[in-house]
Amino acid sequence: MTTRQASATTAEPQRLRMSYAEYIAWADEDVHAEWVDGEVIVQMPPYDVHQIVLNFLNHLLHLYVEFQELGVVLIAPFEMRLLSEKSARQPDILVVTSENLGRLSRERLEGPADLVVEIVSRDSVRRDRHDKLHEYRRAGVREYWVVDPRPGRNRADFYRLDAAGEYELYATDEDERVTSAVLPGFWLRPAWLGLESKPPVMTAFLEILSPEQRERFRRLVAGEG
Repeated sequence: MTTRQASATTAEPQRLRMSYAEYIAWADEDVHAEWVDGEVIVQMPPYDVHQIVLNFLNHLLHLYVEFQELGVVLIAPFEMRLLSEKSARQPDILVVTSENLGRLSRERLEGPADLVVEIVSRDSVRRDRHDKLHEYRRAGVREYWVVDPRPGRNRADFYRLDAAGEYELYATDEDERVTSAVLPGFWLRPAWLGLESKPPVMTAFLEILSPEQRERFRRLVAGEG
């Protein structure tokens, strides 16, 4: 597969200079901002298409991860602090698997999540496709999805760390089906990320499950143990 070039954007987020300690004192749970090497980047409010795709992926991942007892799924604004990168990011979605829950507190995740999803907005193209791509790779985020649902784009790129610690672009929106490198048994159809072809979350969830898993889920919902 060939790497496609990032689209240009004219929107610019607000940037403020401060230390990490000042950032922690300044920010609250309603602030969507990231701290990177002494600079705070205040995020612009997302468009509706961003939130629609975010809600779909969050609910789908949450259903699967909780049902399979694989860890936890969190959404922005929640801090992922990467000490090696001198940054405190707030990914749109982050998944922490069970073996790494010891790094998770009520305030933040210390170190990389196992899976990160960023949904591209008009002001985040370079950050999501370039800055965070390299930052997450160096920090050890094992799987990184970049979803661009903006009208006229409808693009998705799926990366995973290889044995050399480099990101491999292992799937795109051109693939019919994408299997997660981090969550055993989880897969999705990139077509689900388009507004016109997005199924109900429960329909997608049940399609992902095997027949045995669907029966277990049915029994769980019916209260049959």
